[in-house]
Amino acid sequence: MTPTTRRPDARSPARRLLRRLPMLAWLLALWVVLWASLSAVVVLGGLLVGAVVLAAFPMPEVGSRVRARPARMLALVARMPGDLVASAVRVGWAAVRLGPRVPSAVVEVRLASDSDLLITATAVLTTISPGSLVLEIDRGRRQLYVHVLPMEGPRAVADGRRLVHQHEGAVVRALGPAAEVRAVVRAERERRQAARAADEEETG
Repeated sequence: MTPTTRRPDARSPARRLLRRLPMLAWLLALWVVLWASLSAVVVLGGLLVGAVVLAAFPMPEVGSRVRARPARMLALVARMPGDLVASAVRVGWAAVRLGPRVPSAVVEVRLASDSDLLITATAVLTTISPGSLVLEIDRGRRQLYVHVLPMEGPRAVADGRRLVHQHEGAVVRALGPAAEVRAVVRAERERRQAARAADEEETG
């Protein structure tokens, strides 16, 4: 009788931990952004809080649907404070100029991603940016309904959509599998072509 090789249990604690590393990394990124600091205390605290959250509230394993890219994740985390400051300045200046009458609108934004995790991450990034708040996620249509302010001028709606699409592109490139990245790149190319066609129509 020949000995059989025992395969490692896919549900072993080590395997479960590895599959949840992308979620832990995402929670850590949000923690660093909220504290606006990369100090050792903040990073270690974020790791501890993330580990406690994952242990207390077990989430579906996302390892097969996520491909973490450390360089892209670091770029995302490094860019976020600047984006938050720019958004805060824009909203603050509108409030100084217009007071309580700052114009706003709800903008419908269609996403290219078809992943629950990536759509949620995009919505979180959009919501923590001053001047934008996700009111609803239409999962079936892959659409976000975003309250945006200030909403000044005819290009403001396009600017609001562009902000959400920038967040989606950064999230998918940092955490998305290859198929999701291709979908985002294709959507970006189609939007650029549509924008060029619209500009040519206006100038023509």
